Amino acid sequence: MAAGTRGRLIAEAEMLVRTRGYSGFSYADLGKAIGISKASIHHHFPAKEDLGAALIDSYKQRYEAALEAIWDESPSGIARIAAYARLYLKGIEQDQGCLCGVMACERDILPQRLREGITQFFAEHLVWLRRVLEAGVENGTIRQGIDPAAQAKLILSALEGVLMLGRLFGEKSGFDAAIDALGKSLR
Repeated sequence: MAAGTRGRLIAEAEMLVRTRGYSGFSYADLGKAIGISKASIHHHFPAKEDLGAALIDSYKQRYEAALEAIWDESPSGIARIAAYARLYLKGIEQDQGCLCGVMACERDILPQRLREGITQFFAEHLVWLRRVLEAGVENGTIRQGIDPAAQAKLILSALEGVLMLGRLFGEKSGFDAAIDALGKSLR
């Protein structure tokens, strides 16, 4: 039961962070949502920082698996970028921000360990995107002459921004247009 409770705590806390922010919920909110006491939460996560670190780690592991699957699906750089973008579309459809993106907005109030976890998450995504772009240039699915490192930052920034705006305006049409523009800039 403990692993099940821990998993439920992580899943519910992730939803709370992705919708309210890290500072926007308490252990009381989390306990109420899944029907356990604050003391029981503290048994699994003695401090909120411990919970935050577990959230980042869980999110990072899911994304690592998704990025690996995307890489294996197609050699096309454009197809890989589009598949990566669809991960962000799920956030709009669920009316949830990117966990690490939401937490990055609260950087100045976060413990150093969480800042480092978020930084690592995004650094790994930038490396992966750069690899996608380099491989795409090499196999001819991405146009020559791009700066893969700069383009990776542009893609990541655009997707994080369009997710935020999509949630704000409650629509995904801007998302589709942004993805189309990204694809055109790479062809």
